[in-house]
Amino acid sequence: MKTITVPAPGQVSADAQLLLDQIQKRLGKVPNLYATMGYSANALKGFLDLEANLNKGVFSAKEREAIALVVSEVNGCNYCLAAHTLLAIKHGFTREDTLAIRAARVNDPKLQAILQLARSIAEQKGKANEETLEAFFAAGYQEAALMDLTGLVTARIFTNYVYALTGIPVDFPAAEPLP
Repeated sequence: MKTITVPAPGQVSADAQLLLDQIQKRLGKVPNLYATMGYSANALKGFLDLEANLNKGVFSAKEREAIALVVSEVNGCNYCLAAHTLLAIKHGFTREDTLAIRAARVNDPKLQAILQLARSIAEQKGKANEETLEAFFAAGYQEAALMDLTGLVTARIFTNYVYALTGIPVDFPAAEPLP
């Protein structure tokens, strides 16, 4: 089987390198996952644009990190679990919170509704349990939130799959396994 490695500068197109340079300026580093997406400037730009637009949606940064964690747990993505655990903690969650989020068992009823629906969508490949969908709407969310949530789940599935296909080195501290 072909081994896919993280590309070095110069191994990606000029368009992709421009995007990676912007990531370097914004984050202070280029995470391996973004660098690997850079093999395709179109894929990297599409992902970055999708994420930037979804960040303007109805969910807070904390909620978006929680969604990333629960979806990455469903997909067993060690890369995204590591990265988003770090980001979730930076956004105010505790280490214990991140474990509860990954298990989709939190005390906040609104966050619980989000996590249950995100997990259901990821587990059932776009379908959702009727009860989880109803609980989401009962928690006060509208159709726009459903579309934002679907986009966030989809964005995370993309990164989860990039990692699953490449097995690139995880360049964040490993996430603790669920008990």
